Amino acid sequence: MPNARLVVASNRGPLSFRTGDTGALTVSRGGGGLVSALRTVLAEGDTVWVCAALSEADRAAACAAPEGRIDEAGYDTGGARVRMLAIDPQVFDRAYNGIANGTLWFTSHHLYDMARQPVFDRPWRREWAAYVEFNTAFAAALSEEAAPGATVVVQDYHLSLVPALLRERRPDVRIGWFSHTPWAAPDYFALLPDDVACALLAGILGADHAGFLTHRWADAFTDCAVRVLGAAARHGEVRYGDHDCDVGVHPLGIDGPELLERAAQPDVAARRDALVSWARGRQVVVRIDRTELSKNIVRGLLAFRELLRTRPEWHERVVHLAFAYPSRHDLPEYREYTAAVQRTAFEINEEFAAPGWQPVRLEVSDDYARSLAALSIADVLVVNPVRDGMNLVAKEGPVLSVDGCALVLSREAGAAAELAEWSLMVNPFDVTGTADAIEAGLRMPVAERRARCDALAAAATALPPQAWLDAQLAELAAGLVP
Repeated sequence: MPNARLVVASNRGPLSFRTGDTGALTVSRGGGGLVSALRTVLAEGDTVWVCAALSEADRAAACAAPEGRIDEAGYDTGGARVRMLAIDPQVFDRAYNGIANGTLWFTSHHLYDMARQPVFDRPWRREWAAYVEFNTAFAAALSEEAAPGATVVVQDYHLSLVPALLRERRPDVRIGWFSHTPWAAPDYFALLPDDVACALLAGILGADHAGFLTHRWADAFTDCAVRVLGAAARHGEVRYGDHDCDVGVHPLGIDGPELLERAAQPDVAARRDALVSWARGRQVVVRIDRTELSKNIVRGLLAFRELLRTRPEWHERVVHLAFAYPSRHDLPEYREYTAAVQRTAFEINEEFAAPGWQPVRLEVSDDYARSLAALSIADVLVVNPVRDGMNLVAKEGPVLSVDGCALVLSREAGAAAELAEWSLMVNPFDVTGTADAIEAGLRMPVAERRARCDALAAAATALPPQAWLDAQLAELAAGLVP
């Protein structure tokens, strides 16, 4: 019997499984802003989180649990009620890699190599059919879990069709949908096949409230709805057919106390000591990203190379910690990009290294404690994506900085809407301009750097995850008032 007053839907859930040495399944709890935001409500009996099984271990756990309800199968979920959907692996792969990451991510981040991509052919249509099936499975599960009049909060581009599909089944529930990515400009969005573009927009507009990280992305979505669907927009509301969808802006900040508590743990301190020893008193430039095409890691490395080529006075006085963690290696474009990152770092070290000085330290193995340690010692933090929904590293760095860091920030990052005033802003395609900004950060007087860093930290923590979620729930509740 459905009894959840709040239902959350996302591709990745709050739990993940792995198979131990004995063959038994073990569970671990996920991190990230969404899990943090929901921590206080997950343990309450009237909240359910619906997610997909992402691995074979996840799928085994979901299949063994009654209707995928992990909390009913004896696992430690921390009190959370979690339903994990064991979707057919081929359907999941086509929906996730083919459409969500291979098409929608490329579209929202303006990443296509237009001379060659995209190509929407018959194989792609099979992937689109899988995406529809994937979203339909979620809509069915949400319909089963939601109590009468419940609130359902759907997360991100993986589930863009869910709001309209759910509304067909359960017109009594309040539906929110949130985008953690940018939204494409109308001309770029129009690259998609016409029927697919319409289906995506109509799917989202099945929600009562569609949320975005910045006004820029919200406005782009509204423009697409008007130009592609012929919807009517007025005062933050889009009307399509006989349904109204509010469009809101909800910046996502970080939980400062929680982050600082984690950074105070012994494993972070040990890694900080090791990094400080490696730097040998030199100034430190830091970047921390997934090897994601939109993160612009190669151009960031080229900017550091240009700094060394054109300002030899920085030789042996600065080092660059570049942490680029693997991402989406099922897609060939990502494997090629990771290789380009590694090749560029190698070439810089080949050109400039001297006894006792390695200009670039590239790390590709994920180590969260090491990342926190690096952010704490950064003199300059480089965040230069070609396009980004928000970018929480830009917010975490100033909070963790011990002595104050200068932030080199792309104007295409969503975080620029909140942090531009105290950052060194750059055009992410301008390598020379980025090199100039890095040097400006290195030369910035300590007092100015600390003052800017303090202001950045205050802005970064102004809207922590819990406030971000509460604002969206308040918007949905407000829609019930006549």
